Amino acid sequence: MKRRVVITGIGAITPIGNNVSDYWKNLCDGVSGVDFITRFDPKDVKTKFAAEVKNYNPEDHFDRKEVRTLDLFAQFALVAADEAIKDSNINHEEIDKNRVGVVFGSGIGGLKTSEEQHEVMFKNGPQRISPFYIPMMIADIAAGHISIKYGFSGPNYATTSACATAAHALANAFYLIQRGSADIIVSGGSEAVITPMAVGGFNSLRAISTWNDRPKEASRPFDKERNGFVMGEGGGILILEELEHAKRRGAKIYAEIIGAGMSADAYHITAPAPGGVGQAKSIRWAIDDAGIKPEDVDYINAHGTSTPLNDASETAAIKKVFGDHAYKLVISSNKSMIGHLLGAAAAVEAIATVLTIKEGIIPPTINLTTPDPECDLNYCPNSAIKKEVNYAISNSFGFGGHNVSLLFKKYAE
Repeated sequence: MKRRVVITGIGAITPIGNNVSDYWKNLCDGVSGVDFITRFDPKDVKTKFAAEVKNYNPEDHFDRKEVRTLDLFAQFALVAADEAIKDSNINHEEIDKNRVGVVFGSGIGGLKTSEEQHEVMFKNGPQRISPFYIPMMIADIAAGHISIKYGFSGPNYATTSACATAAHALANAFYLIQRGSADIIVSGGSEAVITPMAVGGFNSLRAISTWNDRPKEASRPFDKERNGFVMGEGGGILILEELEHAKRRGAKIYAEIIGAGMSADAYHITAPAPGGVGQAKSIRWAIDDAGIKPEDVDYINAHGTSTPLNDASETAAIKKVFGDHAYKLVISSNKSMIGHLLGAAAAVEAIATVLTIKEGIIPPTINLTTPDPECDLNYCPNSAIKKEVNYAISNSFGFGGHNVSLLFKKYAE
């Protein structure tokens, strides 16, 4: 019999809130976190705006030496982990830390550090490269830092699958606990790549919006006028825990994770497969893994990137799986407010999905003003709604054709 897995702690640092409480409130209120870029001077890039984490001072969380040796993505990981671990009320003296793991990813890792150290090398030679360059840059280092800080010596590794990164981390954490390899897994993702190389690269790919005259309206999933995603940054952590272990220590339970589906488009490096066939597989397999029926699902937290191809293919995938029930579902995209956090997106969106179940509130898809005939489902436009949600899916799809769907359930004995 599979062990049941529940969520007992959450932590987040996002463009609309540097903790879960502020993040959730602003999601429900439809607040946009998009504004003009401050992380660098964007005069040489086409897109001048992004969804940055605001009012963040690293020295509020780390000493000066740590700040110098931690890339921003690792800082975000540790900040979110601290909130989630405190929220879970883990007693570090009573738990078996050999049974606590960390599965945590980043789509890109320390790109800011790479850019800075490349400049050092070209100006002053390779002998001037920082000895911390490699451990600051590698994408797995956040998982390592979390385990080192808290002494968690169970399974420990990173996932990297572009925009599906944190969803793969959460799915792996779910499976590890189900099979008995750990009792608690700290899982999620972080990203901090609002840099000249990243913005310039996505501009060259024609993937991000260039609405510099109206940046707060640029992220508009499922809207007919959408023309690309908006880059975001931040981190999210969920504490996954075996149910009986959580009950024995009196942990609060936000929701239960009951299914995960993972597939590949096997089609193209950046474009989704026509008709959302690969995405439909991940959704269907998550439902099958959970052992429920498609019509049991109440809500989908969409990948919803605000790109022409993704939003249409995700809509098609939902229709393939749910048939007539697709029109009874409520769907929304957090990216309309927080932008696309790349490797961290699935984590902060999973947190929103869990809170949707717990609180009975579905955050809106803002900026949805011009209906797209290809996107004709209920995307909860512009205002949150109150609704009981018993089963919810969170979708994440990444460059390379990586698809992950996670299925959460309202917790009941």
